[in-house]
Amino acid sequence: MELCHAVLTSLLHGPALDHWTLPNGVRCVAAEMPEAPLTCLDLWCRAGSFTEAAGEEGMAHFLEHMVFKGSERLEAGAFDLAIEALGGSSNAATGFDDVHFHVLIPPETSQQALDLLLDLVLHPALEQESFRLEREVVLEEMAQYADQPDELVLQQLLKQGCPDHPYGRPILGERSSLLAMDPEAMRTFHQRRYRGHHCCLAISGPKARELRATVESSALAQLPPDPQPSADAIDQVEPKGLRMQPGRHTMELARLESARLLMLWSGSTAHDQAWVMGADLATTLLGEGRRSRLVAQLREELRIAESVDMDLSVLEQGCLMTLEISCEPEDLEQVEATVHEQLNQAAPFTAEELSRGRQLVGNGLRYSLESVGQVAAQAASQMLWNRPQELLQPLQHLQAWTEERLSEDLMPLLQPSRACSLIATPAGQR
Repeated sequence: MELCHAVLTSLLHGPALDHWTLPNGVRCVAAEMPEAPLTCLDLWCRAGSFTEAAGEEGMAHFLEHMVFKGSERLEAGAFDLAIEALGGSSNAATGFDDVHFHVLIPPETSQQALDLLLDLVLHPALEQESFRLEREVVLEEMAQYADQPDELVLQQLLKQGCPDHPYGRPILGERSSLLAMDPEAMRTFHQRRYRGHHCCLAISGPKARELRATVESSALAQLPPDPQPSADAIDQVEPKGLRMQPGRHTMELARLESARLLMLWSGSTAHDQAWVMGADLATTLLGEGRRSRLVAQLREELRIAESVDMDLSVLEQGCLMTLEISCEPEDLEQVEATVHEQLNQAAPFTAEELSRGRQLVGNGLRYSLESVGQVAAQAASQMLWNRPQELLQPLQHLQAWTEERLSEDLMPLLQPSRACSLIATPAGQR
């Protein structure tokens, strides 16, 4: 059965994008997806945890919670009820670099939903009693996080590898900082970060372009611009000096189900799209699928690993590559030695490996554009950080990563001596 023309076009090029910028610096992007049943409205802001000053640890995530407790016009819970009445749903997420709030809605109700979303995010009430109650919710979330051994191990790795950078601390923040916060401090943070040049709105779905006039007359256009709209202020994040701290660390943790070897490396920034694609390719060849080098050797051949996962986190101040291997405590020494040998003496990737890796990376990007939500998120993230481009344009960099270039330019970055390593064992078994 043949694919229809619309599907083939989407797989090759991605949805057509329109980019524009409001006079106050707000970036906008519309992704036309005529066959989609829903429209996604996705508002992004450069207000992730890395933007927090001393004493504000956890403010970005806490503010995400407080936004949904009502605005100057909407009472607590009124936004959710209104969106549901329109046949939609909403959600939000806070990361290291940014935060975003999105709504999935039937296309015919998009204008109403946009008005509700902008009112909620841009004019949060930050009422005292709601602030007090929601802080308890966030503190409970932190307690639940602290009760998950897998999460604690990963956070310890980031803390050791990025000790002097916001990427090394929990996005949820510090308990002491949260307890010291008040609504006025949060209001100051909101006013500082939710400004024109820090924000981006993405719209994806049928007739997405037709909402342009609505956006240009919306509350987004009333946001104050950056007080110093220089090129550095607009297009670059505030430098925090991400430098990976190599070293080897150990920890014991109660209720950890298996022993872990974790390794962390830093690389170029998200703005370097060519490097990002090369790193995605290298981590895929090493640790994705049964035929990847580390999985094949550790799990399939030697059978000393329960799981092998290698991931690339694309971040604005420096990407992070993470390797996590689960095994029995008695196999840890052999696992670590094998990984070191593989990374130190890696033979060039074969043409067959490279073909497989390119296919996996390419398919991953194409499949990430299957829904209006995924399209809006990718388009907004690129536009927010001043990388307006077609969504599949990064694939053009893949072919440039030959066996020789990977061996010379990327694999040296993954040497064990450059990694922050963490050996985690169940308490009493090491």
